[in-house]
Amino acid sequence: MNIFTIITILVVLSSIFSYINVRFLRLPSTIGLMIMAIILTLIVLLVGTFDARLTNTAENLMRSIDLGGLILDVMLSFLLFAGALHTDWGRLKEQAAPIITFATIGVLASTFVVGTLFFWVSNHLVGYEIGYIYCLLFGALISPTDPIAVLGILKKIGVPKQLEVKFVGESLFNDGVGVVIFLTLFSIAERGIENVGASEIALLFAEEVLGGVALGLALGYITLHLTRSIDDYETEVMITLAIVMGGYLLASRLHFSGPLAVVVAGLFIGNSARETAMSETTRLYLDRFWELVDVFLNAILFVLIGLELLIISFAPSYLIAGAIAIVIVLISRFLVLKTPIYFFKDKLGFVNRTDLIMTWGGLRGGISVALALSLTDDMNREYLLTVTYIVVVFSIIVQGLTVEKLIKRLGVMGAS
Repeated sequence: MNIFTIITILVVLSSIFSYINVRFLRLPSTIGLMIMAIILTLIVLLVGTFDARLTNTAENLMRSIDLGGLILDVMLSFLLFAGALHTDWGRLKEQAAPIITFATIGVLASTFVVGTLFFWVSNHLVGYEIGYIYCLLFGALISPTDPIAVLGILKKIGVPKQLEVKFVGESLFNDGVGVVIFLTLFSIAERGIENVGASEIALLFAEEVLGGVALGLALGYITLHLTRSIDDYETEVMITLAIVMGGYLLASRLHFSGPLAVVVAGLFIGNSARETAMSETTRLYLDRFWELVDVFLNAILFVLIGLELLIISFAPSYLIAGAIAIVIVLISRFLVLKTPIYFFKDKLGFVNRTDLIMTWGGLRGGISVALALSLTDDMNREYLLTVTYIVVVFSIIVQGLTVEKLIKRLGVMGAS
């Protein structure tokens, strides 16, 4: 099946599901599309018990798509930039301390808490033997909240602004940090801990994070000067598109964090360049263009995640481990959030039970699935992919559908 046929099928399915969701279900887009994709997948699997041809065709379609590469190397840059472009830097700066703590120390701590608990559960409760380093890889890929999923839900519910800023800020930055931690652990798993020195790990982490931030600032400054020198909305929108695509590619060549680079560039362009170097017409077209890109890619992404069920293993031990992993991830996130929230609560405004809301509202999504797909077979790929998929589906559907009810029950909806 050629690439055009695959894209056509995905666009047609996404459009049909989106129409049904808007017309009848009226759920947040990410949730509605994933639910319908999963239902379609279950129907295909059911039909496949009578006629295997349909199931085989659908499975071949999904196996022909490099979903991990598609998300990490293509979709992620556009979606992160679109999210950052519409984020208020002023509010983000006010909450910078807790956001940075959540996105760095929080992700690192969660990686080890999740990895350690999952190692014990897998080996002693489920009866699946797995190395500790591979459990840490699972901890790294499942700890970051997905900005794509989080932003999709927040658009539909009226959370307090100070809470929304923490959600958005954390989710925009922690995936970049999470990817860096994952790549570091991946290198250790491949080469062995005895072959990777502490200085090398520190250098890799610094290069990825600091390099990504520096590149993002450079891309923002370039955009500022280019757009200030002209007044043509078509060219200016094209420049932002080139900055995202070219910047992400350059980051990968320089071994910098591409996600951090596009987030920083998006914040810079969306606040500084957008306000001081672009006309009203350009701002209008820029917003509309990136909103459309965001909606279009989100639709395809969550349809793909739903269809991924076609190639997920249903081994009983995997399903049990996945169910337990849901509890582990939630408990770990709650514990990791507790300390920084307690430390900053007297200095910054925190709504009632921020720890509980951010735990339940910290959704996982495509990035976790993509990182799990990048594992090799000797890293227990099939096992960790199934567990990751279960956590992601529960996160988006169950947590995503109930987070608004939780916020209302706690009486913080609409607070400043």
